[in-house]
Amino acid sequence: MQVSQEDRIAPQEKSAGANTIAIVALAVVVLISGGAYYYFSDDQEPLPEQRPVVEVPDVIPQEPIVTIADIPEPVIEPVVEPEVVPEDTPQPQVEPLPVLGESDGFVHKKTIEMADGMAIAPMLVEKDLVRHFVVFVDNLAQGELARKVSPLKGPDRVFTVSEITNKTYLNPDSYHRYDLYADFVANLDDAQLAATYKELTPLLTEAFEELGYGDMSFNERMLEAIDIMLAAPIIEQAIELDGVSVNYQFVDPELEALPNAQKLLVRMGPENSKKIKAALRRLKKHLAD
Repeated sequence: MQVSQEDRIAPQEKSAGANTIAIVALAVVVLISGGAYYYFSDDQEPLPEQRPVVEVPDVIPQEPIVTIADIPEPVIEPVVEPEVVPEDTPQPQVEPLPVLGESDGFVHKKTIEMADGMAIAPMLVEKDLVRHFVVFVDNLAQGELARKVSPLKGPDRVFTVSEITNKTYLNPDSYHRYDLYADFVANLDDAQLAATYKELTPLLTEAFEELGYGDMSFNERMLEAIDIMLAAPIIEQAIELDGVSVNYQFVDPELEALPNAQKLLVRMGPENSKKIKAALRRLKKHLAD
């Protein structure tokens, strides 16, 4: 089984911080130099003509002579400007989180907002979205696909195969059945996804606790599911099948031995798998921080 290499992380470019500091320092020097030139150039007004020095007899006066230098300069109190209190600006109202049993409309709305114009609405289940999602993730973490509780409906296009020289192969056209799903995940805004996930965490936690897990959080279970999916191979070459109809199996024993969750990514095709994996890596980074 030939598996393509994962995308390598390109080495980061050297930080430009040192160059920036040098430029700023140079600008400061220029400004100071320019100021010095202004104050010490010949453009200043000429100093008044000096008067002849008058000698003072060497006599110690009875009382010290008060000179101009001894007179303290008047203390000028700083003018305190009255504090300007800005007018109250209306704060954006945070939509209250509904109870779990009544959260379908709220979660549906949040999902549509994240889709940012993509036609994701017909793919969403209409009832128990949070519970479906939690149970689906819990099964993914175990390598299984719980299709009955998937938060998204399956593709409406029919799975097809190709017959070549008496052998059956997975038809590459079948990969496109999952294009909308992969594009939806790939185009999610990272910041918005993280904010929405954080907002829905109480609902996700409550639904996860209903499953009876007392020794882990849903966030930990989500990370386990992500790791399962990231471990799926990306297959670039044609995939031979064995069997008929819905009972097709992979001829390659290594592929057939994969967890069902990973087989799903294989059936999505290499390009869609890469999109899904890239999005999962970004999500994992947010969850692990």
